[in-house]
Amino acid sequence: MIEIPRGSFLKRGSDGSLDFISPLPCPYNYGSVPGLLGLEGDLLDAVVLGPRLARGSRVRVTAHGAVGLMDRGLYDDKLICAREPPSAAQCARVVRFFWVYGWAKRLLNLLRLHPGVTASRGWGPASAALARARVVPPGERQGPVIRF
Repeated sequence: MIEIPRGSFLKRGSDGSLDFISPLPCPYNYGSVPGLLGLEGDLLDAVVLGPRLARGSRVRVTAHGAVGLMDRGLYDDKLICAREPPSAAQCARVVRFFWVYGWAKRLLNLLRLHPGVTASRGWGPASAALARARVVPPGERQGPVIRF
């Protein structure tokens, strides 16, 4: 489910609420996997490579890897998805983006006086990220343990 279309300046949570307005556009389609919770208690994040997709779009794509991100001390997987396997250059750009994103988020957390480690943990297998996810029982919907 796409929450932030490629090129958008609006950073939204999986519940649709506006988290913040970015000074730079999002370089990827960003969303979540309905029915799966990540370790921080919110829906498992997913980046969808390729052309811009409309907010609210549901797409069926393959998870080719995952990038780990520590945000305020909580580990958060980001599945990296695409219709076709990404090239080595695309994977390197994704890793570089999350490295920069981790630094930017760390600065934002400092300004907001939010404690905890914030940094990218690099590329890993999609299977490991999916193994760490938890199925959302019917009728249950959680959000992140801490408000971002």
